Amino acid sequence: MRTIASDRLLLRPWCDEDADFLLDLESRWEVVRFLGAQPTIMNSRADALASIARRRAVDHPIHGIWAVTTAADGRLVGNLLLKPIRLSAGEPAGGPADVEIGWHLHPDAWGHGYASEAAAAVLDDALSRGLPRVIAVTDPDNHASQAVCRRLGMTHLGRTTRYYDTPNELFAKPAG
Repeated sequence: MRTIASDRLLLRPWCDEDADFLLDLESRWEVVRFLGAQPTIMNSRADALASIARRRAVDHPIHGIWAVTTAADGRLVGNLLLKPIRLSAGEPAGGPADVEIGWHLHPDAWGHGYASEAAAAVLDDALSRGLPRVIAVTDPDNHASQAVCRRLGMTHLGRTTRYYDTPNELFAKPAG
């Protein structure tokens, strides 16, 4: 998987040495509370290592799950993903899979614009490589991520239950 750079950030593949950070990040309810239909906290270093292995298994020229670090000192600040999104049960799967972008950052990194900057870098990369559209889904109460979507120039398409078997606010950004 490739590395993507922005002015202040470097998005790189996850490695086993990141396990303690990932455990700290995803053992915090305030970080995971909006992730998926049934959010759960991470409980062990073994869970973190298994999660890192799954993140590294994404083998695609455009998609990925990146560790977000500061460019100046390599400090880990969060996670950013770009991957096909899981449809809700019973949703027809016709046509190409929708690709979602998502992020979660450590609370120490909140309020610095890192989510917007990291997501913008990945969006620019993906759309320039021929991806026709990228979507984001947010919990209806996740106003911070909705604000990031708007800063990214994503269009709010309303509420949907098409993904993850739960109601979400849907945002999209087409190529061009």
